[in-house]
Amino acid sequence: MADTTVNAQITDAVTQTNVKVVAEAPAQAIASLYQVVSHATGLAVQNAVHSQHAMNQISTAVVSKACQLIMNIAESGA
Repeated sequence: MADTTVNAQITDAVTQTNVKVVAEAPAQAIASLYQVVSHATGLAVQNAVHSQHAMNQISTAVVSKACQLIMNIAESGA
């Protein structure tokens, strides 16, 4: 049967790699969370700007129609 002992340097390298991965996991998770939150906030701001622009277009149309009705009243009353 073959010798089943493992070189101590190999086990140490594997252990150090595992410790490094486990130690970096929380920082990577927080960084990923920050990126997702930043992206969601950016989309929310874009949606707010788009909604405001749409409301401004509707407001312009309403004011234009109101001015037309006022001018029609002035023309028919004179």
